[in-house]
Formats: sequence, structure tokens, C-alpha cells
Amino acid sequence: MSDTSTRARRPFARGLPLAAPLRLGRPSDTWFKPALSVVVASAVPHLTLLATGRLDLVMYTMAGSLCALYGHALPYARRARTVAGVVLSMSAGLATALVTASLTHSTAVLVAVGALLAAAQKVLCDATRIGPPGHVILTFVSSAALFAPQRLGQVPAHLALTLAAGAVAWLVCVGPALIRREGPERRAVARALEAAADCAADPGPRARNGAAAAVHAAWQCLLVSGRPTPVRRSLERLVAHAEEALAAPTPDPDRLRARAALVRARGPVPEPPPAPGTADALYGIDAERAALSASGGRRAARRTLLRSLGPGSHLLPVAARTLIGCALAGYLCAALGVGRPYWAIVTAASLYQANVTLTWNRALQRTLGNLLGVLVFAAVLPLSRTGPLALVLCCLFFSFAAEALITRNYWLGSVAVTPMALLILEFGGAHPAGELIGDRVLDTVLGALAGFLAATLVTNRRATGRVERALEATVRARTEAETAYAAPSAELDRARRALTASLVELREAGDTAAGEWWQRALPEQELLAAEQAGHRTLAATAQRLGPAARAPERGRGRAAHALSIGAE
Repeated sequence: MSDTSTRARRPFARGLPLAAPLRLGRPSDTWFKPALSVVVASAVPHLTLLATGRLDLVMYTMAGSLCALYGHALPYARRARTVAGVVLSMSAGLATALVTASLTHSTAVLVAVGALLAAAQKVLCDATRIGPPGHVILTFVSSAALFAPQRLGQVPAHLALTLAAGAVAWLVCVGPALIRREGPERRAVARALEAAADCAADPGPRARNGAAAAVHAAWQCLLVSGRPTPVRRSLERLVAHAEEALAAPTPDPDRLRARAALVRARGPVPEPPPAPGTADALYGIDAERAALSASGGRRAARRTLLRSLGPGSHLLPVAARTLIGCALAGYLCAALGVGRPYWAIVTAASLYQANVTLTWNRALQRTLGNLLGVLVFAAVLPLSRTGPLALVLCCLFFSFAAEALITRNYWLGSVAVTPMALLILEFGGAHPAGELIGDRVLDTVLGALAGFLAATLVTNRRATGRVERALEATVRARTEAETAYAAPSAELDRARRALTASLVELREAGDTAAGEWWQRALPEQELLAAEQAGHRTLAATAQRLGPAARAPERGRGRAAHALSIGAE
């Protein structure tokens, strides 16, 4: 570990940005996939209920249809399991909410159960790293169901509707595998090549960290993609070439971008120049894939998940914030006379990000988006009330618009989410427009205030501890990579991937702690030194595995020099 002094400032309360969180970014390269998926998954049950005259049941089918938003970055083998797990989790949360609603009408009890469910869903989604939209959809459904009229005898039929719609969502999510089964892997590898090109064009700590994260994500995608195919073999070689480009003295960003464009296209995957050894020996991907799929690998993954949920987990402070913030928001709205304060619970739950600064950004985005969305709802309400089909089409339109816009900025997506959520209430019968709008404005403001207040009062002193553990893990991984330098290629490649994963975790832990308040001083200079040394070791081992392996003496000299620098 670096012996650099650790003069670090204590991150107490800091200035909070106003304009930066509202700036629009570039849309995601796959924004249309969840947008189209949720529309198709919702249209089938919506139109079926319309044909049978039971649109009052849309809330229960919508719970299953929204599961189509998950898993679009995963390869299809993993996506099938993930979306099935989301459907079961959604059904479990809905069942808890429906049973509670059928047994009691006490607002105090309903708010408490809603806050507990929100905290549990937040921890589960963060621990499994399921990705967007995370826990928000699960909390939206369970919180709304808590305040819906319900009898105990109706619960099984309503859950059956959710499971049926969830099955449709599952088919929609995994169906594209019949057309392009390596599509997610190709996109992940293309992102790695593009990130490597960006780093080659403008080298710097941010670009290098981004490239390391993209390469790590590509390897993880390939590892869980299923049995090897010729296309996946070529993709493995391309990821290795992206790594080599990060270590090359004069990388060619244009060539990397050209390869990325070909990988994204529907044609054949470009074949990179031949690398020394076979793919099995050079990259060790088969051995690692087999280890992950074996019973021992699955047990290790379960132990890792349980540790992330244990008493010392860095996720627990965020769970405590979610629990307290949601409960406070719900009770405040109930005290002010809101009959069904679930929107305040959902607003508070949606705020909680990795640290206080990001939570503030989300609070600002959510408040602005919801208030603008209420105006959009007021404008489209007359159109939606012209007939049942118009109401269904409006809901489908806003479902698509929400996913199409949310990747540019969360507040922009919220402008479409808000009218969609309010229109769902119309399926059960018309409500006074003024009452709906007034309740939503009050719930949004109180939910955002209560949620952010809880984030500032519930400290997360474990953020710095996570950085320290990540520093130790990075030093160990770098030492193992240097020790494996003389080992067979497969062993060295696994050590490289472990080092890359530790650097990604270190950067994530550092970013999280940097935006947190009221904690111990951060070892900022040690963090920077560890990242620099880790990237130098990656560069040296890339020379060992890449083209330098074809010129052993020259490659060994350059790599040994780089290793000696990385150890300083």
C-alpha cells in the first residue's frame, strides 16, 4: 500500500447543486428495449381485461407487466432467471400488501407495513445489484395495494392475475433470444471497446476508470451468458483486445470504435488479430464459467449475498433511511388528511441513492418531474375519460414515454410516470380531478422533504470503512496479479479480472463515500495511489498476455519495468 500521507478533509455538510442534477444527458443506447417491452407486456393483459369488461383489475395485472422493465442488460440465460425472480418478488410484496389491507384499515399500520416493505425491497435490490429501475417499481406496487379496498377471499385471484401478467412479461423479456441470442453480450463488448477508445483518445483517471468498469462488465456478461459459441469466443477476444489497447503505447481509438460499430450491427462479429494460445488457455473463461456454475460456486455466491445483508453491511444505513423516511412521509400525509398516502411513501423510497448528495439530486429531480407530471395529467384527463380504450391507450403511451425519457434524466421520465400512475386509478372509477391533483402535489412535496430529512439525520459512517476494505482488497488483488505474472496465461487472466473487479469496487466505494456526510476522514490519497498502481499492473499484465507475448524478451522487459513502477 502506498505510504503517501493521508491528509483528507472530513466530508461534513456540503453545498448541494441545483442546476447540475437537472441537466439532460444522452439517452441510453438501449432505451427502446424496456420501453417496447413494458408496452407489449402491458397491452396483452390490458386489452384482455378491456374485452372482458374488467378494467377494474388492471392494478393487479400491471404489477406483473412492470416486471418487463428488468434485466435488459443481462444475457438471456441470466435474464430468464432474473425476471422470474422479479416476478416472484413482486408477487410476494403484493401478497403481503393485499393480506394486510384485507385485515386492517388502520392507516398507522398500513404506513408501517409500507415502510418496512420499502426498506426490505431497497436492500434486496441493492444487494443483488439488479439495476434500474431497482426497488422503486416494487415499492410502488406494494404501497398502492396497501391502500386499495380488499377482501381476504379476493387475494388468491388477484395474485393469479399478477403471476399471469408476469409470465407474459417473462416471455417478452426472453423472447428476443430466438432472434439474436448473443445480443446483450455484443452490446456489453461494444461498450467496452468504446470505453477503451475514449480512454485512448483522452487518457485520464476518469476515462481509465470508466474503461476498467466497462471491461469488467463485459467479462461478467460473458461469464454468465451460458455455453460458449463461436460468436462468444470472438467477443472474448475483442474484450481482451480492449484491455490490450489500454496498455498499448499508441492505441488506435478509431479502430476500436470501428470494431464496436461492427459488434453492435447485425452482421458477423469482427475477428480480431490472432492472440497467442487458445481462448481456453489465454483467457481462462471456461474454467471460471464452470466454477461459477458448479455447486461450490453457487454456494459461494449465496454466502456473498448473505454477507452483504449481514449486521456489518454498508447497505443497512440506507435501509434505515428508507424505513424512517417512508414512515415519516406516510404519517405526515396521514396527519394532514390524505386518505391514501402511498404516493408519499413511494416518493420518499425513490430518493435513496448511494449517498446524501445523490439523494439530494434525486429529490430535486423527483419533485420537479412529479409537479410537471401533474400538469400533464390535468391536460390529458379529459381525453382519457372519453372511453375505456382511450384510457388504455393513454396508459400505454405514458409507459413508453417514461422509459424513453428517463435515461436522459430522471426528472424527465417522472413527467411521464406521474400521469401514468394517476391514470391507473381511473380504471377503478373516476375520481375528482382536483382531489387527485391536490393529493399528489402534497404527497410529492412532503415525501421529498421527509425522505431527504431522513437521509441527512441517519448517518452512514460505514462508507469510509467500505473504502478501507476495498483498498485492502485492491492491494491483495494487485499482489496476486503480480505473483501470477509468471504463471500460465489462464491463471494470470483470472488474476487480472479479479484486480479489475477490485478497482471497480474501489472506485464505487470512493464515489459513495465522497458524497456522504458526517463520517470519518477519507483516505483520498491512498485511494488515488492504489488506483494508479492497480492500473499500471493491469497494463503490465496486458503486455504479458497480448502481442508482447509473441516477442517474449522485449515484452518481458517492458512488463517488468511497468510492474516495478506499479509496486512503488
